Amino acid sequence: MDSRPIGVFDSGVGGLTVVQEIMNQLPNEEIVYFGDTARVPYGSKSKETVTKYSKQIIRFLLTKNIKAIVIACNTASSNSLEEVKRTFDIPIIGVVKPGAVMAYKTTKNNRIGIIGTEATIRSESYSKEIKKHNENIKTFSFACPLFVPLAEEGWTNNEISYLVSKKYLEQFTDKEIDTLVLGCTHYPLLKEVIQDVIGDNVKLINPALEAAKDLKELLTSINALRQNERVPKHSFYVSDNTTKFEQIAAIALKKSIPPVKIIDIEQF
Repeated sequence: MDSRPIGVFDSGVGGLTVVQEIMNQLPNEEIVYFGDTARVPYGSKSKETVTKYSKQIIRFLLTKNIKAIVIACNTASSNSLEEVKRTFDIPIIGVVKPGAVMAYKTTKNNRIGIIGTEATIRSESYSKEIKKHNENIKTFSFACPLFVPLAEEGWTNNEISYLVSKKYLEQFTDKEIDTLVLGCTHYPLLKEVIQDVIGDNVKLINPALEAAKDLKELLTSINALRQNERVPKHSFYVSDNTTKFEQIAAIALKKSIPPVKIIDIEQF
């Protein structure tokens, strides 16, 4: 048993989709969340910059006496996971591997679509991970950079998000995919409009859910689950603009959250 909290971080509000799944899978656990709202988006930045940001955030989270870290950001998972695992002596998991595993298990016709930020798509992390399990699977990857600012703005299911989704997802029209990986944790916030545009015959894969399952397995294996001592208290930190974060968090988590605090992440 380990009553210490779990650290979760993302470039902004997208990681709240991972927080929601962790709350569902592990309702007794306490969470310390950091959203790097001052420096979002990560998807257009270099691998070196994303890794620098990830290390700063992990150093901050370690001051909160956490027992494990979930990188709730596909860009950081794709570009920085192995480096930060070598740097820090704490269990760290990302979202790419669990999402890729579920994708290859789900497809029936071995044709998988992947959408994500420019950096995630450029890394080919999902395609590489999927092909480790089945080299015969064909993957089709496209960057959808405008989905992140739409999610950050809270425009998750309106005419603008529909038109943007239609423009992006038409790239899959002739690809005959039966599975689509939402390769950015912001994207599940737009899953209704994405599903509407792509069609009900395509199964959406949410790596946030799969990462939460992996976290549960990890904590169980090292006997680090928190017991139901008291109602868990969660903490939320950002690098800028608490008001908008709190508004979107209420929608994403379907509940109010404690006051969000701003942290000068550059000092870490």
